Amino acid sequence: MAHFAEISGSNNTVVRVIVSEQDFINSGKVGDSFNWVQTSYNTSCGVHTKGGTPFRKNYAGVGMTYDEDRDAFIPPKPFDSWTLNEDTCQYDSPVAYPDDIEKIYHWNEDNGAWEEVE
Repeated sequence: MAHFAEISGSNNTVVRVIVSEQDFINSGKVGDSFNWVQTSYNTSCGVHTKGGTPFRKNYAGVGMTYDEDRDAFIPPKPFDSWTLNEDTCQYDSPVAYPDDIEKIYHWNEDNGAWEEVE
């Protein structure tokens, strides 16, 4: 069994992810097989969590997009100031997240900074 993401629209938005055999996807029972792209549950940020070969940078999720040129699943951009990291296909903040693990922070787009959650 494998995981497959159904993509839709001109921007290749992921609308659902299912566990299936390739033969079932090819059967047409879930629509046109060209709308389905395999994804790996074990891939995140361009790394295979079990030491294998990473597959399509990230495990697909509803609302993500499939970028054919990068052959990668990319999450929605959280803030305008964040930039896409080409290695992970995740978005990076312009300022590194604080390394104080005892506190929780949230991004303030207006100030361009991480702020401690009280």
